[in-house]
Amino acid sequence: MVVILLQCCLTRRQLLQLIFLCMTWKMGNNQLHYSVLEESQHGTFVGRIAQDLGLEVSELVPRMFRMESQGGGDYFEVNVQNGILFVNSRIDREELCVKNPVCAIHLEVIVDKPLKVFHIEVEIKDINDNAPTFPQKEQKVLVSELRTPGSFFPLEGASDADIGPNSLLSYTVSPNEHFALDVQSRHDESKLLGLLLKTSIDREVKAVHRLLLTATDGGKPELSGTAQLVIVVLDENDNAPAFNQSVYKVQMTEDVPSGSLVIKLNATDLDEGINKDVTYSFQNRAPANLKNIFTLDSANGEIRTKDKLDFEENHQYEIQVQASDKGSNPMTGYCSVVIELIDVNDNAPEMSLKSLIVPVMEDSPLGMVVALISVLDRDSGANGQVNCSLHPPGLPFKLVSTFKNYYSMVVAEPLDREQVSEYRLIVTAQDQGRPALSATSSLVVPIGDVNDNAPTFAQPSYTVFVKENNPPGAHIFTVSASDPDVAENALVSYWLDEKLWPLSSYISVHSESGKLYALQPLDYEELKLLEFQVRAKDAGLPSLCGNVTVQVFVVDENDNAPAVSGPDEDIATLVKVPVAAGHMVGKIHALDADSGYNAWLCYELHDAASGPWRVGLYSGEVSTTRALEEAEGGNSQSLLVLVKDHGKPVLSTTVTFSVSLVASAQAAQSDARLSGLGGNTKPLADNANLYLIIAICSVSSLFLLVILVYVALKCQSQAKEAMMYGPGTATLVCASEVGSWSYSNRHSHILAGVSGEPGAKSDLMVFSPNIPPPSGNEKRTGKPA
Repeated sequence: MVVILLQCCLTRRQLLQLIFLCMTWKMGNNQLHYSVLEESQHGTFVGRIAQDLGLEVSELVPRMFRMESQGGGDYFEVNVQNGILFVNSRIDREELCVKNPVCAIHLEVIVDKPLKVFHIEVEIKDINDNAPTFPQKEQKVLVSELRTPGSFFPLEGASDADIGPNSLLSYTVSPNEHFALDVQSRHDESKLLGLLLKTSIDREVKAVHRLLLTATDGGKPELSGTAQLVIVVLDENDNAPAFNQSVYKVQMTEDVPSGSLVIKLNATDLDEGINKDVTYSFQNRAPANLKNIFTLDSANGEIRTKDKLDFEENHQYEIQVQASDKGSNPMTGYCSVVIELIDVNDNAPEMSLKSLIVPVMEDSPLGMVVALISVLDRDSGANGQVNCSLHPPGLPFKLVSTFKNYYSMVVAEPLDREQVSEYRLIVTAQDQGRPALSATSSLVVPIGDVNDNAPTFAQPSYTVFVKENNPPGAHIFTVSASDPDVAENALVSYWLDEKLWPLSSYISVHSESGKLYALQPLDYEELKLLEFQVRAKDAGLPSLCGNVTVQVFVVDENDNAPAVSGPDEDIATLVKVPVAAGHMVGKIHALDADSGYNAWLCYELHDAASGPWRVGLYSGEVSTTRALEEAEGGNSQSLLVLVKDHGKPVLSTTVTFSVSLVASAQAAQSDARLSGLGGNTKPLADNANLYLIIAICSVSSLFLLVILVYVALKCQSQAKEAMMYGPGTATLVCASEVGSWSYSNRHSHILAGVSGEPGAKSDLMVFSPNIPPPSGNEKRTGKPA
């Protein structure tokens, strides 16, 4: 009627929306709930599972729709053609769930692309398919003829495998005049079934009474079971043993040792003699497993533990005890002993690793799940409450409780494989019992490498000294870069900056070893310094680079002999006599293209016995060793002067110095004649020297100005480019026995090619003598330090 009204009041679309909302509410968190009656036939409709899960029927097969039962069995199946869940095999609720009030089968539905898991619970409804049954088809009841009306005689009740109303039993007994059926409520809300004596009985009238006991359940339709009651009337011993309590309650911890006393029972019998002696025993209806756990002393009524108790298996035990006397017709008294166990912390937590994702990349985001750990403690209360922790402290991971008994280990801090490549973790699960119990498990979490480190050199720059005139292809240095990454991320290759292309004719680098080679002989006189950058690149994706500056200083070798300045190697001079001793008659000028010691020149006469002449060891000045008289006029002498450098090996050259001696009168005539002929007189020579000095200074100043302007313009044009030239500074200071000298040089060599003036020298040599001017027999003794 309600459905008809709803259909009348709601449109079809509204009714569908209402049904959809109801199904969405049922699904909850990806979980459906269905119900089906037990014993349903194969093919019985359970539910439209595809529709309820929001899946299209056409995508069930492509998405690999599959269903699994958590408890095993093939009770249900899904028709992938229409998405209907149906009963596949017979379901017996009593066989599946015994007496559990709620019986359900849990199913997992899994679909791929994308992966989803749905949980389905199918409740198995009970039907009244089990009739009540008695443990014995015939029950024997002994009744003394002296028992007074109102006496109670316990009976064994029936049991019904169904639940709910289907298991609610009611009892009836066949009509008779002496007995009535009595049902008493017990402490645990169960019923105690028995016969109540209505009137006194007489064995002589009737010794045995046979009654039919019927048990009927509350199902529809009702089912019933019967048992035959055989009531034997006893003639003697009319007092049964009696306990002071019908129910005894005992509490004890589960860890008591075997053989511990549970309780000592005491039943009294008002009879005398043999009829008063009592023996104790378990009732016949006591479960068999109780006799394996407890023992009962038949003589003194002591109940003791026989085996270890376990709270996790059973919280409570109930023992039915009877006391019988030893009369010819024994009489029995009954009681129940309820043993409640107290839990102790006797179960350590148990851990199970459900998932572990390794290696963990060092660039993993914070909060990424690394492992899923399940923790279970079988104890109860605080004894079963577990806390998990990670050791040692300071780890970049933490545990997060994600669900009941589940913990996720997530990344808590940034990872760096170069600092720690592997973590060894200890997961500790500890309960809250006293004393607390714990369990540990070890995890090894390797860290995966990413290319996050560029190759680095040991120092920011290297200085290399290479002698000039090296052989082509000579190995001059090796650069090495290290990369803390691993595998291809640490595979380093070397190359020169592509912007430094002019270097390709001078220097090359081996891409794998980092060895630097000089491709051609280096000439100190042309190139004094090469400065460039070597780059190192790893093979990671993306690759990272590092660079280092290399300064290659060309070391001078003595490969240039001294050269005398002038048009030729012969120098002539005219000397007027008389002259005093020590008079300078001329000076020899020589240059050496080398530098330092290799350019430090000394002068000496080739023949030490060359008359009254001497030459300055370092100045090249030719002077007289004695006074010359006019009588020596008209003579001409040629001096052979040897000019040597200080290199190893020593290189030298010779120059002929011609001296013409003229008297004063001859000198005047010669001067006049030379003047008339256009010859060189002394004033003219002096003027020529002055003019020559002025010209040389002017040209040098102009040349220096041009060089400075050119360098400034060149630096400005290449300010934003990579290193195309190599600036350098070399300073050397030495001392010797004859004095001290210093050599400094500042130059800039343009690799693109800037031609300088041939033969130009940028060396400056300063000499400070420490001894008096040398005598005529002076020998060079100074050696550079």
